[in-house]
Amino acid sequence: MAKSAVITKKSTAKKAVVNKSAAKKSAPKKAATKKAAKKVTSKKASPAKKKAVAKKPLTATQRKEQARKAAVAKQKAVAAQKAQKERLAKAVAAEKVRVAKAKAKAIAVAKAERDRAAKAKLQEKQRLAKEKQKAIAQAKALKERAAKEKAAAREREVKRKAREKAAAESKKQREIDARRRAIESERLRKQQEIERRATEERKRQERRESEERKRVEALERKMHSKPYADDPAFLEEIRELLIAERKVAEVQISVNEAQADEMLVDRERLEYDDEDGTSVGSDVQRDQLKELAQRMELKVIEIDVALTRIDEGSYGRCDECYERIPKDRLRYQLPVFTCAACRSIV
Repeated sequence: MAKSAVITKKSTAKKAVVNKSAAKKSAPKKAATKKAAKKVTSKKASPAKKKAVAKKPLTATQRKEQARKAAVAKQKAVAAQKAQKERLAKAVAAEKVRVAKAKAKAIAVAKAERDRAAKAKLQEKQRLAKEKQKAIAQAKALKERAAKEKAAAREREVKRKAREKAAAESKKQREIDARRRAIESERLRKQQEIERRATEERKRQERRESEERKRVEALERKMHSKPYADDPAFLEEIRELLIAERKVAEVQISVNEAQADEMLVDRERLEYDDEDGTSVGSDVQRDQLKELAQRMELKVIEIDVALTRIDEGSYGRCDECYERIPKDRLRYQLPVFTCAACRSIV
């Protein structure tokens, strides 16, 4: 605290000295400024005095010349006044800059003094802290050495007991290891036997799966096979036969339906003798014609399905076993969707 008070007093004294020197330096400049202003005013007044002194009349040329000179003198006076103002402004600005620099210098000196004092105080504090840390470290080192010696003694004792215990356990462990090796050998033998059987079973299972997969793949190929795709002439022949058969079936349908309708009309128009059974026989015959027409309609639908399969190329494949149906069967039974073997089972 004493040091900071001394520093404050010194900085105050320096500021006072700087202010006095600034005032002394600015005084002559102010006096010079006042003298320059007086000269300007005297220069301004001199033309007026000269005009007052002149008494004799002037010519027009003289008056113009005199007016020109007066204007020039006036311009010079204005320029001189302006230059004087600029000089005054520059002087004032320079003074302000000088005063500011002096003030900043004084502040910097005071700050440097405070920084030196703070640095000295900090260094002293750090020195005391280092001495304290050194003392603490020495005490800690002593404690650590004592603890290490105690731990080393305890560790030697533990090692001695551990060696004795290890020697006792080593013998016991050798016996245990021998029994474990025997058990492990037996376990490995059983494990190998189990693995051998599992390998054989896995191979058998893989063979079965492979055979099943091949069977399924073959079946898939058959399901999507096109048995006569490589014989378009035969398919075209079958197409023509089916179309002809379809026309025949349509004719039979129309004929049977017409006959059935005609028999129904005849029954309503004529009177039948129920005793001789003519009415019953007529009904049975009409029903047979209707049933035959229905069978022909079903055949037309089957022919349309067969034509669609010919367009796809899958006609000639059995719907049950997916095998190829022989050409003779395809030619003489229109249409056909199963082979002879599957048809006999169904």
